[in-house]
Amino acid sequence: MVSKLDDYLRFNELALNLRSQRQQLIASNIANADTPNYKARDIDFAKTLQNALDNKSSATPPLAMALTAGAHIAGAELGGESSIGGSPLQYRTVTQGSVDGNTVDMDVERNQFTDNAIRYEAAVTAINGQLKSLSAAIQPG
Repeated sequence: MVSKLDDYLRFNELALNLRSQRQQLIASNIANADTPNYKARDIDFAKTLQNALDNKSSATPPLAMALTAGAHIAGAELGGESSIGGSPLQYRTVTQGSVDGNTVDMDVERNQFTDNAIRYEAAVTAINGQLKSLSAAIQPG
């Protein structure tokens, strides 16, 4: 019974986890917009979700970063240096190069951030609908 419920909710659970990690990745791009030689990263969301569904495991949870000094602030990596949900991070295509080697295009990043946020909200709405339908199915007549 529980495994059927897990299967019923798995797609949206994976989608939410991946959307959340992608949002962190895009936010990292935006935060590093002025960092010399920073290369903007992203994932192919459809391929990453398909990979996660094929593996039938949840997306890779963020790992704690190692602190090498007492004054360092604890942070979280995005499922490792080079992957999210088992799919490799990709570099964004440079639309206009900069003198300092930074490839972050703020217009692209803002658009991707907003698009991902809207899709995250849509996934939350879908899960709410699934839970409401389950609740209606188990409520007595």
